[in-house]
Amino acid sequence: MTIAHTGIKAPAALHPSVVAWYEAALAPLGYTKARAFLDNLVVGFADSTGNVDWWVSSAAAVPPGVPPPAGADAAAVLPTHIAFVAKDRASVEAFHKAAVAAGGKCNGEPGVRAQYGPMYYAAFVRDPAGNNIEAVCTAAV
Repeated sequence: MTIAHTGIKAPAALHPSVVAWYEAALAPLGYTKARAFLDNLVVGFADSTGNVDWWVSSAAAVPPGVPPPAGADAAAVLPTHIAFVAKDRASVEAFHKAAVAAGGKCNGEPGVRAQYGPMYYAAFVRDPAGNNIEAVCTAAV
């Protein structure tokens, strides 16, 4: 089964900077900001085919007429890990460079991760909300 789309929630105070970070960091992977809902509290990014499959939502984003969950704390969003497929190793390197330049924290320089496989070439960067974002290519050199 293929996942149609996925995303993360960012603390409300960090949401604008997290969205800006993804605009810069994902550009080398062919992603662009494509849609926004609820006064830009929910932002969708499209891949190079135009498929909007990555979403960044503010923890404050609640559809009209829907009360927030009881005890919800918009600042208590736990970080997660997401890996984006890169078409080649140069794209992994470009992602890492763009993501760090946009204010992300390096969490693993581009390189082979032999523990995951002999062709697993990846880089890891923490976004402004602390999520561990990876770009990976498993194609031959």
